[in-house]
Parts: sequence; C-alpha cells; structure tokens
Amino acid sequence: MTNREKEIINLIRKNPMITQNELAEKLAISRSSVAVHITNLMKKGFIKGKCYILDEVPYLCVIGGSNIDIQGFPNETLVPADSNLGRIRISFGGVGRNIAENIARMGIATKLITAVGNDDYGHSILNQADIRELDCQYSVAADEFPTSMYLSILDTDGDMKLAISQMDVLKKIDPNFLESKRQVIKNARLCVLDTNLAQESLEYLTASFPDKEFFLDTVSTVKADKAKSILAKLYLLKPNKLEAEKLSGLAIRNLDDLKRCGAYFLEQGVKQVVISLGNGGNYYNDGKSEFLLETDQVEAVNATGAGDAFMAGLIYSYVNAYPAELTVKFAMAAAVMALSHVNTINPSISAENINQVMERMNYVRKLS
Repeated sequence: MTNREKEIINLIRKNPMITQNELAEKLAISRSSVAVHITNLMKKGFIKGKCYILDEVPYLCVIGGSNIDIQGFPNETLVPADSNLGRIRISFGGVGRNIAENIARMGIATKLITAVGNDDYGHSILNQADIRELDCQYSVAADEFPTSMYLSILDTDGDMKLAISQMDVLKKIDPNFLESKRQVIKNARLCVLDTNLAQESLEYLTASFPDKEFFLDTVSTVKADKAKSILAKLYLLKPNKLEAEKLSGLAIRNLDDLKRCGAYFLEQGVKQVVISLGNGGNYYNDGKSEFLLETDQVEAVNATGAGDAFMAGLIYSYVNAYPAELTVKFAMAAAVMALSHVNTINPSISAENINQVMERMNYVRKLS
C-alpha cells in the first residue's frame, strides 16, 4: 500500500461515508486522482465495495475512561493525616482503557473510544504503539480539558484506601460525538462500556444499537446508578458486591441474598451477571448456570487493576465460547495476574500466561 493509499484508508476509517470530493479536498489532490487510488485499493482487496466498506479484522469496541494513574505505596502501615514514606508510580489507567489494553494483550483486536486532553499525557495514552492489537485512533484529544488523573493511596496489602479522580474530559464523549463513530461501533463484535460515561451517553448507545451485545462495568457505587435505566439492554453486567446492592436495592448478607440479587438482574433483562465478592469469590448467573466460585487468597502487590483484568477475562472467554465455569475460572486467573504486579496492568498478561496461572489455581464451586 502506498503512502497516499494509507492516507485514504485512514480517512475512510474515520468516515466510511466520505465522498471522493471530500477526500480530494482533505488531501489537496484532484477528484480523478482519488478515483484512481480507490480503484487500486479495491483491486488490492482493502476496500470491499460501495460505501468504502473496509476489509477489517473482527474487533471489539471499548468505550470508556482513560486516566493517568498516580499511585502511592507506603513502606509501613499507613498513618492518616501524616506524610508516609513509600513509593510513587505513574502509569496509564482508566477502567475502559485498562479493559481494552488487557483484551488487546490477550490477542483480540480492540478499538478504544475514549477522551483525553490535548497534552503530553493524552498523546502518550493514544500512542501505545507497543500494543499491536489496540487501536485508539477513534478517540478524541480535547483542548478544553486536561487528561484525566486518578490519584490513589494504597495500604501495605495493596488495597486502595483513598482516591481522587478528575475526569471532566469524558464530557466530550457525548451522544453527538458517539454518533460520529456510528460505523465503528456498529461493526464491532460486541461493545464494552463503563459508567465513567455520562448517563445520557450510556442511554444513547444502548438505544441506538439495539442488536449490539453490551458488556458493562459499573466502576464504583457512586457511578453504578447510571446503569439502572439500561439494565434491560445489557448482555453482561459486572458489579462488585456493593455496586450490586446499590443497583438492586437488595442487601447481600448470605448465599440466599446473593441468589436473589442475581435473579433480580436477570428479571431486569440482563443476560449474564457476574458479581465480585473480593476474597469471597465470584458469583455467576445466566439463567441456566448459577454458581459461586472461590479460590485461594492471593497476596496482592496492587489490587487496583484486578477488576479490569477480570472483566477482560470474561470478554475473552465469551469471544472464545467458553462454558460458564471455565469463563469465570479464566477471568479469576486474569485478575490474579493483575494482583501480582505493581503496575495497574501486568505487562505479561496474555491468554497463554493466564491459562498457566489457571492450571495452578484451586477452585471451589458452590451453589451448584
């Protein structure tokens, strides 16, 4: 493919309905020259036919937040209202972005639609050239807001004790912006969302693409309420215990409560619900299989990215048509890999390495 042909393909990816006149204007060449390039691209198989349908590798679409994570790790027991000696690490983060990177590292082509600031941090997030399967070209770099920041303080067990997030830039992912990405979303195998998006954006997406399978991460108890109006349109819902209680209005104190909560979500229209109980395991219900899987406790180096890796594991399992129990086992092994690394995302995470971890883990099934 020539450089000019690459330019044309990139413009068509951004707007598959673009005309030859518009291509000519953007590239400062004649319309007849554009027609020649289009013909050549069709002969080479890069364009399938009318409306410039590109021959794309099947991909997943993730729409959600991206952050710069700033994490503090104390050397000793955390002392509130005081300066603590320790280590500070800066890395890429954000629930949607983390899920997308984990999926891509598992070998599945993934397109991330997110918003960052038009600054050095934002450019770094969008230019992760080392991750071949992750495509960020449909995201926006905004001049009005800085790149989102997530500042967290962890304890000596690797659990988060306090955090502050600044995510104003996600206001850019509004229905108008999402409408401009319609073709990218429409052509995805499935779509992953997080509740860092505004409620109107979540409602727009689930209403505008009724045939799309949506996987939703509820992120936090504060943001989980945004999912209430779209439960009927979700394929998979992944809350933790507190988020599940907030969304359902049901307290989870024992296994019977857990079953009632799972049944509630299915009654609302969710096809699969997976509730994380932390060290208490993970509950699964799809109306056919219902169980709670527990495993040995793992010493956490950094617990921040475990839920994102778990969600990515669920998605990978779905794409590969894993049965229910194997799906949760694989996702739990992905979370264990995340827990074992100081970074939010374990750079060694891959389907092969997750399978190796899974083979070493002991699982106990309940609610059979």
